[in-house]
Amino acid sequence: MSSNTNKNASTSGDAVILYDDSEPGEITKHAFFSKLSEDGWAVIIGSLLIAVVLAVALSSPGFKFTTPVYQWTNADDLFTKVFSGKNLLLITGIGLVFALLSSVAIRLSGGNVKKYSTGFILIYVLGILSLIIAGNKSINSYGIEYVVFALIIGLLIGNLTILPPWLKEAARSEFFIKTGLIILGISVLFTDIIKAGLPGILQAILVVSVVWFFAWWLCHKLKVDDEFAVILASAVSICGVSAAIVASGAIKGDKKKLSYITTLVLLVAIPMLILQPWIIKQLEMPEIVGGAWLGGTLDTTASVTAASELVGPVASKAGVIIKFSQNVLIGVAAFFIAAWWTLKKNPSQKTATEGKGLKIIWERFPKFVLGFIAVSLIFSFLIPADTTRQVSGFLNNLRTLWFALAFVAIGLEARFTDLVKIQGGRPALAFIGAQLFNILWTLFWAYLLFGGILLPTPDIK
Repeated sequence: MSSNTNKNASTSGDAVILYDDSEPGEITKHAFFSKLSEDGWAVIIGSLLIAVVLAVALSSPGFKFTTPVYQWTNADDLFTKVFSGKNLLLITGIGLVFALLSSVAIRLSGGNVKKYSTGFILIYVLGILSLIIAGNKSINSYGIEYVVFALIIGLLIGNLTILPPWLKEAARSEFFIKTGLIILGISVLFTDIIKAGLPGILQAILVVSVVWFFAWWLCHKLKVDDEFAVILASAVSICGVSAAIVASGAIKGDKKKLSYITTLVLLVAIPMLILQPWIIKQLEMPEIVGGAWLGGTLDTTASVTAASELVGPVASKAGVIIKFSQNVLIGVAAFFIAAWWTLKKNPSQKTATEGKGLKIIWERFPKFVLGFIAVSLIFSFLIPADTTRQVSGFLNNLRTLWFALAFVAIGLEARFTDLVKIQGGRPALAFIGAQLFNILWTLFWAYLLFGGILLPTPDIK
């Protein structure tokens, strides 16, 4: 390409489209890729990773995937297991694959690959550091997971320093978490959700719908704007950061507002992670009730797993199943939010099926949700159970790594001062109020549905 190339970039939603007036042939070559949104790249990368791992498993049924080790008890463990040459080589290899795949996406989407690659290395190292800290046996015994450390590390760097451009370029929290969510689809099995039966489905619907509208109502009472209200209500009622990203994509929300809400989700989750298992034990709740409560209130599958394991094995299974039940509602929520927001902003559209109205809804719908649902359906009904067990450990490890990168990036993007300054701190107050309601409302229904009061207690073993 000549040195006097004139490049300009324009954005449409999440898509970045390049215009190069010096070499028309190159425009054509990259036209398809330049039109791909962040959602599209997340689906491609997540699906590619799943496909490669599946291909290995199907061609070699007895093959055992080696996953990185982050768990350690003392200094000897730390150096002989976590910092062993073999483990560091595996971690580095995965990092190189992540960097290569994401750099291709950034390059073809018009980003600065040099800056991105430099920043990605640091974010990847910080993400690994958060996993190693959380892997300590003593820390793990308190149920404090990597999400907390990834966020804290990012917040400290983001708030105590001025981020250089190369680090800002790499802090792509939405891209990382969307890619991780595609891989999460392998764990959200409809067959597992059926185990919880009617109680699990009812709790998921009652919690998501009622908490969402309560949060929306509270936002309006506190005079929080509609964009904030939609993202906040979705985060509190469904599954935290993932739901916030889905809702923001559905309404094409302000990225600063999304960053604000995701920071709140993670900060509020820290005391919940510690206090809720303690309350369950103090009140001597039945394990299955405690698990259903944790699954309906904590915002990530990892936090539900960590907290419920402190209660017991039945609580752990119940919590994860309930969380999966709510995760499935991401797709339903995304469609209704996109449709409702489109009609709200376009009142002349009488129905969502009228030409342009339907097109707008489709444009607003977060496409990566379709990838998440497709992966879930494939692993629920097409992939043999033995193969799923063979690949799940390794793929879940990859998912966790993407999430670790996302939470570091969220911390880098967030500002403590914004929690007070933006709209006078009212969104933070609304979030805390909605989360308190969520905790009480979910506990109420967990007792009624899983305590054998309204329906027989599900047989979850």
